[in-house]
Amino acid sequence: MGLKIAISGKGGVGKTTLTSLLACHYARQGQPVLAIDADPSPCLGPALGFSEAQLIDLLPISEMGELIAERTGSTPGHSGGFFRLNPRVSDIPERFTARQDNLRLLLLGAVQEGGSGCICPASTLLKRLVRHTLLERDEVVLLDLYAGVEHLGRGTAEAVDVMLAVAEPTYRSLRTVRQVQALARDLGIPRILLVGNKLAGPEDRAFFQNEAADLPLIGCLEQSPAAREADRSSTPLYGLSALLAGETARIAAAIDQAMAQGSVRHV
Repeated sequence: MGLKIAISGKGGVGKTTLTSLLACHYARQGQPVLAIDADPSPCLGPALGFSEAQLIDLLPISEMGELIAERTGSTPGHSGGFFRLNPRVSDIPERFTARQDNLRLLLLGAVQEGGSGCICPASTLLKRLVRHTLLERDEVVLLDLYAGVEHLGRGTAEAVDVMLAVAEPTYRSLRTVRQVQALARDLGIPRILLVGNKLAGPEDRAFFQNEAADLPLIGCLEQSPAAREADRSSTPLYGLSALLAGETARIAAAIDQAMAQGSVRHV
């Protein structure tokens, strides 16, 4: 089975940046990649270099009322009642994704009704879809989470090979990482690794090395003018910065080491 990676952390720390870098890295290695944007305001597509024309008809699965009703047997616009708890989802990654070369993009979106633990047709379909992509598909899956682990649950999280916790060089960002770490451990995710982002100099790297504690620090991404250029041009950052591409390769190698040995050294 392909490698399954979830990326989490505080909002704005660069989860989407790291997801796009890793997706491009694995795709350029010739591996099929499924990149999943679980943010209610999706922005992974432009970061991967998908054009507006490629994304114009791509809707988040949570907004596809007719699809949700068809697969769950529910009534659109109505809450309550009976619906299927194990809807068919196996065709969704092929039918409802954007594709370029061997990279696919899937938008999950967010459920707008109820709380984070609601049992409703939309949340049921999303959870079943995440479970399918993690347990039953054979490509590299990168799950760009929305500031938490709400798309994961027991029985699904165990299929994640690695949780990458992304942080800026601030204590506030690391506190969120600790919360993510506790939740991920409770869910049974076997490997939780730290990636530092937006480093402005050696003192920021030293901050992570001093404060990472029991979290293996496997890589640090420097601030780069190329990030602004990538955002403005919808060009993948991976192809604009050899420095970041090289660091991404080292992060991927550290993930491989963690998978092979069950542990990993700090950088």
